[in-house]
Amino acid sequence: MTSRELIRAIINGESVPRCGFWLGNPHPDTLPIYHSYFATTTEEELHRKLNDDFRWITPQYLDSTYRHPEGKGIFDVWKRRKSHGEPGPLADCEDLSDIEKYDWPNPDFLDFTECIKILKNAGDLYRASGFWMPFFHDIMDLFGMENYMVKMRTNPDIVHAVTDNVCGFYYEANKRFFEKAGDLVDGFFFGNDFGTQTDLLLAPDQFEEFVLPWFRKFTDQAHRYRYQVILHSCGSVYRVVDRLIEAGVDCLHPVQAKAQNMDAQTLAREFKGRIAFMGGIDTQDLLVHASPEEVKTEVRRVKKLLGPNLIVSPSHEALLPNVPPQNVQAMSEAALE
Repeated sequence: MTSRELIRAIINGESVPRCGFWLGNPHPDTLPIYHSYFATTTEEELHRKLNDDFRWITPQYLDSTYRHPEGKGIFDVWKRRKSHGEPGPLADCEDLSDIEKYDWPNPDFLDFTECIKILKNAGDLYRASGFWMPFFHDIMDLFGMENYMVKMRTNPDIVHAVTDNVCGFYYEANKRFFEKAGDLVDGFFFGNDFGTQTDLLLAPDQFEEFVLPWFRKFTDQAHRYRYQVILHSCGSVYRVVDRLIEAGVDCLHPVQAKAQNMDAQTLAREFKGRIAFMGGIDTQDLLVHASPEEVKTEVRRVKKLLGPNLIVSPSHEALLPNVPPQNVQAMSEAALE
C-alpha cells in the first residue's frame, strides 16, 4: 500500500495497516535547525527522511498563481495591518454600494502552471491541495475583527454581502483549479481558525448563519470532484464538530491537544468513527519540553485512542524552532510503528 492509498483509506474510515504521518509545515526559521540535524538540504528531503505520507501543495501561496498586472495579492490586507483588531478598509461600510466599489480579486488573473507541475511530480504520496481559502480571516481583515463581530448583529446584510464576494472568488478559483488538476489531487485541504484556546471565536448561531452556508458549498464542490475534505481549524471547535461533520468534513486538523475539549480522549468518545483526525501531538508543551521517549509514549496513547483512522501530526503544523529535532524524529518513529 502506497502512502497515497494509505491516507485515502484512513480518511475513508477503512481498515489500514497503520496510522499515517505528516511532519507538518515547519516554520522557515526552523528548517535550518532540522536540516543540520537530519543532514538534509531541502524541505522535500526532510519529509522523505521522516517517511512522511502527506504533502500539502496549495496554489494559493505560490507567487506565480495570481498574476495581477499591478502586483496585487488575492486578499493581502493582512500584510498591511498590525493587529487583528485594526479596522480594515470596509470597517465603516454600511451601504451595499460601498462593497460594489471595492477592488475585489479577479479569477482571470489565475495561473496554475507551477502548482500543476508540483502535483505531477509528487510521487505516490497523498496530495492535499486546493486554495487554502481562509475566508473567515479575509473577511475579518476587511472589516477588522471587532467590526466584523459587531456587524453580524448590527448589519448582517453587509456581512453577508462581503462574505459572498470573498467566498465567491474562492469558489470560482477552486472550480478552475480543480478542472485543471483532476485526479492529481486527493484531498481539498483548507484552513480557517474558528477557535480559541477555550471556545469558539463566535457563537454557534453566528457560525450557522455566517460561516456554514458557504462552507457547505465548498465541501459539496470538492466532493463533486471526488476529493476528500480536510479542514484546518486551530483552537477549540468542539461545539461545532457535529456541524462540521454534517457539512461534509471528512478529516479534522490539527486537533489542538491543549485546547478545551480537543484532547484525544474526548474526541474519541464523541466522534470516533464519524470523522478522521490529523494532528493531536501537542506543540504547546509536549514536543517542546518532553524527552523523545515521552513523545513516543504520547504518540502511542493518541494512536490507541483515535487510530487507526488517524494521521499523526503536530497539533500545529508550523513547527517552531523551540521543537527539538529529536522529538520530531521520535514522533515520526512512533507514528510509523
